[in-house]
Amino acid sequence: MAFIQADVLVLFFVILAIVAFLYASVGHGGASGYLALMALFAFPITVMKPTALLLNIFVSGISFWFFKKNNHFKWNLFYPFALTSIPMAFVGGYISINATLYKQILGVFLAFAILKMLNVFGKEKSSITENNLRLSLLIGAFIGLFSGMIGIGGGIILSPVIILLGWGTMKQAAAVSALFIFVNSISGIIGFILKGGVIPNEAWFFIPIAVIGGSLGALYGSKKFNGFVLKYVLAGVLTIAAVKLFLI
Repeated sequence: MAFIQADVLVLFFVILAIVAFLYASVGHGGASGYLALMALFAFPITVMKPTALLLNIFVSGISFWFFKKNNHFKWNLFYPFALTSIPMAFVGGYISINATLYKQILGVFLAFAILKMLNVFGKEKSSITENNLRLSLLIGAFIGLFSGMIGIGGGIILSPVIILLGWGTMKQAAAVSALFIFVNSISGIIGFILKGGVIPNEAWFFIPIAVIGGSLGALYGSKKFNGFVLKYVLAGVLTIAAVKLFLI
């Protein structure tokens, strides 16, 4: 593969499967993890965004299927976010930003992902309330724009927002986030392609690895799973990647 050394390819695949497993277990597509992993392996900036969005579509779709199958999906919680996030993700995918700014924005989002992994945002509320429509539309637009811009689905931000505001349980947040990531990633990659962007051929070889890890993660996460140690390991990987992004 053109942008990764053959001698580290196996290691890359192993970590990729673990990242997909952990993210799918909480209803995420894993884009922030894939981007962190690609940054650690010195992937070119030009291939990181489309590769992350492509893997996101497959893993988040699988994750959503498992969580919905186990009756965790809440339509009324999902659609207000999606109404504004889908068009804004398209706009974000269409926007091209310079490499330095891209790294800085990605570093901030990785920091957010790390905090979520370490449970800084707290636990689910004891009582669940209906989501506020106007606030949901605003949140969806904001997340959608930056998701398309840097190549994530936005679930890493949406799910803690849902929990913090008491609009859903952990499982409901995971199910809603999975579909949110799925539609945003599709919208973002369409915008990217229409802008003239190209999905690297090598990215397609990563899909089976991510799908295997994501399927296992979604299967366990939609039922009962506690990956305490693995989550802290992943938080460590994300921290290294975030620091690297700010220093290079």
